[in-house]
Amino acid sequence: MARSTDKKPDGAAAAESLGSPGVEPPVVEPPVVEPPVVEPPVVEPPVVEMPVVEPPWWTKPKPSRRRQPMSRDAIVKAALTIVDEEGIDALTVRRLGEALNTGSATLYWHIGSKNELAEMVYDHVMGELELPEPDPANWQHQIKAMAFDLYRLLLRHKDLVRLSLGHLPTGPNTLRVAEWNVAVLRGAGIPDQVVSYFGDVMSRYLDASVLESTTQTGPPMEMVGEYFRSLPPDRFPNMLALMPTAMVGSDEERFGFGLDLLLRGLADYLANS
Repeated sequence: MARSTDKKPDGAAAAESLGSPGVEPPVVEPPVVEPPVVEPPVVEPPVVEMPVVEPPWWTKPKPSRRRQPMSRDAIVKAALTIVDEEGIDALTVRRLGEALNTGSATLYWHIGSKNELAEMVYDHVMGELELPEPDPANWQHQIKAMAFDLYRLLLRHKDLVRLSLGHLPTGPNTLRVAEWNVAVLRGAGIPDQVVSYFGDVMSRYLDASVLESTTQTGPPMEMVGEYFRSLPPDRFPNMLALMPTAMVGSDEERFGFGLDLLLRGLADYLANS
């Protein structure tokens, strides 16, 4: 009987050899799968809105009666644009109506009077002033920095400062600034009566300084200087002696000098209280 000459494939022979007695197959460990990390959901705290504090004589915000919505805020912003571009004297109800393409009846639905509008415009600008946390230990530095920031802010808005003359601004943003000032000064230990008077004096000094910088009338200062230098020396010797220093320095430098005088006087009250 003839023998089979078929040969097994190499793979089969290898399988038989691995499966032969005495040879253990290799152990393959299953891969370790880490469970996914699930982050807990972030829960934002509820936002609590503080009620708006406004003078009781201000007209409260009302819904618009027009197809195209009109708001008190839009009216105030349009009024500020007129002041910035054309000055306070240009701010009339008629001019504002032209800017907003509306009539006076619509404006008076949102604004009680022109004086009320003026106070709202001024207060809107006060909202641009950024204030740090009160630090009574550095009260002189903080009050000086705040005064310079407010001085520069008012200068950016043409003759807006005229809106604060003759009455006490009482809008919510103005009250925020006043509260910050009082917190710094009272925290430094300055007596309450002194704090009250200082606030009044500082406001007047600030308004007058800004008004002089934004309302230039009369002949140019160069012409005034020439006139002063031509004065008879026998009658005006002291004024002539001051001429090298009297007509120099910027408005901001002069404002800073006056501010230093006010703060030094306030420090004297603190030292002797």
